[in-house]
Formats: sequence, structure tokens, C-alpha cells
Amino acid sequence: METVKYRSMPNNKSKLARTFRKVINLKTATRIASNNGIGMCELTPGNRFEDRDHPSATCKFHQSAEKSKIGRHKRRAVLEALMAKLFAGVSTTKAAYAQLQMAQNPYNSDNIRAADQAIVDEFKQLSELKREYFKNDLDHVSPQVTIMLAEIQEQQSLMKTYEVTIKKLEAEVEVKDSDFCSLKKQLDEYIAYNKSLEKRLSFSGPIPLLDDIKLSSLNPGHFVQFLHFTLRSMRSFVKLMVREMELACWDLDAAVRAIEPKTTLAKPSHRCFVFESFVSKTLLEGFNRPQFTTQNECAATKKSSHEQHYFNEFKKIKSLNLKLFLTQNPNSALARFTRTKYTQLVHAKMEWSLFGNLNQRKLVNAGGFPDSAFFNAFAEMARRVWSLNLLAFSLGEQVSIFQVGKNLRFSEVYMESITDESLLDGAGNEMDLRVEFTVVPGFKINKMVIQSQVYLSPVV
Repeated sequence: METVKYRSMPNNKSKLARTFRKVINLKTATRIASNNGIGMCELTPGNRFEDRDHPSATCKFHQSAEKSKIGRHKRRAVLEALMAKLFAGVSTTKAAYAQLQMAQNPYNSDNIRAADQAIVDEFKQLSELKREYFKNDLDHVSPQVTIMLAEIQEQQSLMKTYEVTIKKLEAEVEVKDSDFCSLKKQLDEYIAYNKSLEKRLSFSGPIPLLDDIKLSSLNPGHFVQFLHFTLRSMRSFVKLMVREMELACWDLDAAVRAIEPKTTLAKPSHRCFVFESFVSKTLLEGFNRPQFTTQNECAATKKSSHEQHYFNEFKKIKSLNLKLFLTQNPNSALARFTRTKYTQLVHAKMEWSLFGNLNQRKLVNAGGFPDSAFFNAFAEMARRVWSLNLLAFSLGEQVSIFQVGKNLRFSEVYMESITDESLLDGAGNEMDLRVEFTVVPGFKINKMVIQSQVYLSPVV
């Protein structure tokens, strides 16, 4: 039997293993995991793995990045257009609201309805804009066109707002002009009225007071009545003097300190009390002597005078025409008193500062009497003080005045407060009230005491 020798067959197992490994390697190559673990890249069996450095892959990558950049720019342009429309809508609403306010004063129903409808329409536009934003439906109009239209709308709205503001300011100017004309008319009326009062206060005619009083019926009440009448003239002159000081640009606080050093005033308006104190002290100096005579003249006068004489003189001075009397009797006691008190009260520097010259003073020193509102007011005040002195001595021989010293405790028996009642009410019972200065001296006639008027301040 012939032995058949089998040819050594190929190692099919090894071949199969090699084939299997190729298949395994190929399939392994088709699924390559990325190094960062985010994802995998699949390749078809017939394709090779393409590197990014390959020209076609680089082109595709740049195209994708360019598309992404264009999308971002477009989104940004759309949002800018949205904001432009939003601000334009707010400006339009503001303009419509301004028109609505303008239409209410003066009331205009048609303009109110139109402005109200404009506000409602703009609210609807803003609501629609909100809806488009949340639905991402903002690409139906070119952003450039939208921004341009929004800027035009905003400028138009600003113009409307400015027009409304201009109309409102013009209306306010008209109202102010009307108020100014009305106030100017009132001021002219008040000036004319004050001038008439000044003429009445400086009127040189008879004094319409105590006409029918006889000496037998004369009492201290009549003296108090005429005292208040005299003080009204004095305060009117003080106001006139202060007004002249203000016109001459005086430092009123410095003038107050010169008259009453270390004086504390509750209000700036209380400075007039200091000037009134200065005027009253100057004019009432020597009041305790009849007709303001000197000591020697007083002793000679008392021997031949009595109460009826003073009362007759009072009636005479009260009923005469002052300007005419002073002109015709320049050497009379009243004329000398008026000239003396004027030179004491109105110093040369003061007159020069107020009027820019010394013409009035020169005329007074020469025995004349100036015909000015300032001097006429002074002369009338002097006449009333002179008459008050005659009336006081008509009541009795024992006449005197008294001043209250600074820092003395307030006494209701001898003092009357000229300070605001609110100061006294707020001070309370425990507050110690002290006298700052005497505004008007007090009077003693026989056993009767007439209170002095004082300016008080609390001691803290």
C-alpha cells in the first residue's frame, strides 16, 4: 500500500488568525475615542482618517467658525435694534404723558383724549415688542433700518417733549408777568397810601384829639391816650429813618451795637426797637421839667405858672398849624425845642450819609425849617412830645420819667413788655426774664405810675 504522504497543509489557523486580526484592527480603527472623552469619530471602512491639518478639513473648520461669528454679530445687532425700539417707545410715552399734563391745565378734552390714546397705543407697541422678544421673532426687519427708525422716533418724541416744556414755561411766564403787574399795582397803591399816611403824620394842622376836654375833667387816662398817640408818631418816624438807612446801605446791625452794645435780639425785625429807644431817649430827655426848660428857667417859670397855664398852652399847640407857626415864630420855645432835638438826634455824619449833603442841618442852624418829608415827620413828632409835656404838667407839678436798667428782673408794676408774647408764653414761670433795654421810659405824675416799655430776654 502506497503510503500517501500528505503535503504539509498551510497553517490555516495562522492564516485565519491573521485575517481575524486584520479585521479586528480595521474595526478598531473605525472607532477611535477622543482623548478628552467627549465623543468619538467614525470613519467608513474605505476612508482614511483625515487630519485637521488636511486642507479640506481646515477649510470646513474656518467656514463653521465664520458662520458662528456672523450669527453672533447678527444676534447682537438684533438686540441693539430691540433696545433702540424700547427707548424710542419710552420717549414717545413720556412725550404723550407731557402732552396729557399740559392738556389738563387749562382743561382741553380733545387734547386729553388724543394724548391718552397715544399713551395706550405706545403701551400696545411695547407689549408687542415684549412678545416678539420672548418668541425670538425679531429677525423680520433689518436691524439697521430698525435702529434708524427708532432714532428718528426718539428725536421726534424729544422734540414734542421740548415743545410741551416750552409751552408750559411760556404759560408760567405769563402767569408770573400777570402776578408781577398785580403786585406792582398793589405796591404803587401801598406807596401812595403810605405817602398819604406820612403826610397825615407830618401834617402840620390841628391835632384831632382831646378837643372837648376841660381841665376839671382831665385825668391820667387822657395822658395815656395822648401818650399812645405820640408814640405812634415816634414809631412812624423810626420806620422812615430806618428806610432811609437801608437806602443808604447802612449796616443796621452795627448801628444797633453802637446804640445798645452787647444786646441780644430775638429777631432781626426787632432792631427797630433799638432805634425807637434811641429816639425816645433823645426826645424825652428833660421831660421832668415844664416845656423842657433848664433848671434856672424851670424855677422862674414855676413861680408864675400853674396847671391852667400848661393846659391852655396844650390846647394852643394842639390846634395850630405847625409849619406856619414855626415859620412865623422861629424864636418860640417850640421852635427852639424842635431845632435842638433835631441836631441832637440827626448828627451831621448821619445826615450826610442819608441825604448826601448837610443842607437841612445848615438851614436848621440858621433858624429855618426844611420843607422835606423827613423833617416834617420829625417836627410833628416833636410837637406831640412838647404837647405831651404840657399835658403832664396840667395834671400836677410832680412829673418825672424813669428808665429801667439793663439786666433788671421784669416787674409788671413798673414795666410793660414790648417783646412778642410768644417769648413770654414760651418762657414759662420758671424762666427768668431780664431787661435788655428800655424802649420808652416810664412816667410818674403825682402818685400815678405809667409803665415803661422794655425789651425782655430770657436768662438761660
